[in-house]
Amino acid sequence: MFDPAVIRKDFPILDRRVHGDKPLVYLDAAATAQKPRQVLEAVQSFYETSNANVHRGVYQIAEEATAAYEGARAKAAAFIGAPGGAREVVFTKSCTEALNLVARAWGWTNLREGDEIVVTEMEHHSDLIPWQQAAAATGARIVPWEVAEDGHLVPESPITERTRIVCITQMSNVLGTINDVASIAAEAHQAGALVLVDGAQGAPHLPTDVRALGTDFYAFSGHKMLGPTGSGGLWARAELLEAMPPFLGGGEMILEVWMDHATYNEVPYKFEAGTQPFAQAVGLGAAIDYLESLGMEAVHAHEVDLVHAAMQGLSAIEGIRIFGPADPAERGGVVSFWMEDVHPHDLATIVDTHGVCVRAGHHCAQPLMRRLGVPATTRASFGVYNTREDVHLLLEAVADARERMAAGGLPF
Repeated sequence: MFDPAVIRKDFPILDRRVHGDKPLVYLDAAATAQKPRQVLEAVQSFYETSNANVHRGVYQIAEEATAAYEGARAKAAAFIGAPGGAREVVFTKSCTEALNLVARAWGWTNLREGDEIVVTEMEHHSDLIPWQQAAAATGARIVPWEVAEDGHLVPESPITERTRIVCITQMSNVLGTINDVASIAAEAHQAGALVLVDGAQGAPHLPTDVRALGTDFYAFSGHKMLGPTGSGGLWARAELLEAMPPFLGGGEMILEVWMDHATYNEVPYKFEAGTQPFAQAVGLGAAIDYLESLGMEAVHAHEVDLVHAAMQGLSAIEGIRIFGPADPAERGGVVSFWMEDVHPHDLATIVDTHGVCVRAGHHCAQPLMRRLGVPATTRASFGVYNTREDVHLLLEAVADARERMAAGGLPF
């Protein structure tokens, strides 16, 4: 049974008191998730008992480290339904690095002048900037897929016979919108294009099967899915990885090296140059175990319930505009909003005095902010450890901010 009151006991940081003696209400999971004790203990145990560089030593603890590292890769592959298994999962230090890997290793190699790269207006900068760079280097051009007033992509698809790749987030980090990736992927493939999915928000919060999504590339972040920072990965179809050149050069990604040329390792290792964040990968494996023990269907249902409560409560506060789909069932655990006549940074500052942690800013999605007509939003984003009481405290804090700002501004 999914019981957030029990689950939150696994997260030591939630025992903290802030601003005097207020309970810590952490509502910024979209930026980084808190870590359960099981993940913290897995990383500490690895460093205490098996810390050695992977794929290098033949002594016992080196072999233990390699087994733990590759075990984490197998868990990640199973978690997202990789059809080719662990060899299709490249470990990276972040989702951002995974997206850059595709743009550089596939994009710079395959794009030509006149080709089109479809990128949605709700993409994180990490899924836009690398493609701007690829376009500048190859003569291709970016084609935006606009966002409608209801927080969904406009129905009119910009995919044409010139489209080579479609870049789309599984779930918006601002709007919470869950995109119909499978339908978009089917349309893209019919036009002869590939599909890259940014799963930074999807993997931690939604049941994910890359086969069902129909995508060609899937990038994910470890620290947003209860794992350590410095962990993440890229899944891609094996034949694509085989055809792509290495992203970085150095140790471990090679077979043989001469002074004027080299031959490269098999996938996924040809994309993992140098010493990898192997302890972080072990922690990611523990995080995947934890999420799977909860069940991703239950995780999503819990977060929809919290979003529903937050949207109802915020709608009752004067001057609040909520962004994204009106139906909580069409979104993940993110609620972004604007309070009339109050900058999000001021709002977040007052909310923080209540011990409530929310994000204020453009959330690395400035094109989307322009579409919404605001410079920034305040964002509450939920995790497995959040409760209805957390939502209640958020609403109290936002209502207090409304009263304080109406009375004359910040109280400091």
